[in-house]
Amino acid sequence: MIEPDFLSATRMSYDAVAGEYTDYVRTELASKPVDRAQLAAFAELVRASGAEAGPVADVGCGPGRVTAHLRDLGVETFGIDLSPQMIAVARREYPDLRFEVGTMTDLDLPDAGLGGLVAWYSTIHVPIAELPAVFAGFHRVLAPGGYLLLAFQVGDEPLSMTEAFGRSVNLDFHRRRPDVIADLVTAAGLAMQARTIREPIAGESVRPCPQAFLLARKPPAAGAS
Repeated sequence: MIEPDFLSATRMSYDAVAGEYTDYVRTELASKPVDRAQLAAFAELVRASGAEAGPVADVGCGPGRVTAHLRDLGVETFGIDLSPQMIAVARREYPDLRFEVGTMTDLDLPDAGLGGLVAWYSTIHVPIAELPAVFAGFHRVLAPGGYLLLAFQVGDEPLSMTEAFGRSVNLDFHRRRPDVIADLVTAAGLAMQARTIREPIAGESVRPCPQAFLLARKPPAAGAS
């Protein structure tokens, strides 16, 4: 099967800037209390749903900072990323955590095996036509009652980058409207739980825009809460 161009371009780009990107985002969460609150609420809900639901997958984990943050919040977690170089960095940064090379377009995970799934600014490189299949995959791997947390930039026009950290890249950052993404998540069989919009923070982006956080849940099994 021929790999879609956006996957090849995304892998190549993040492989090229893995070290610089890691340094850039290393302390990012420390200055974003609203973002941390989304992760804390997600972690609390996953813990309350019961350990038997399975671990949390951080899909598009990059250098693993969110994976480690979730671990510190008391959640069993592991990371998946398209970029082998990002996974190599994550394994060096957090040797006590599990990281695997993989793609959200074809998750190599068992059905109903996860208590939660986080896609923290990782669906932003996926064309919207591919998102229904991606969200169907998220639904498949979540256990009944499992939670999904998405983070992405709000807007209508993509940001295209051909250079980052002094290196050549080929990345499209797709801004989305929260209602559009919520409708796609719902169509995949997940129930929306919360929608949060945060205004941009000075200096966090070359094109500042609001940030969206969507929380959804796979319906529990009959008789479960």
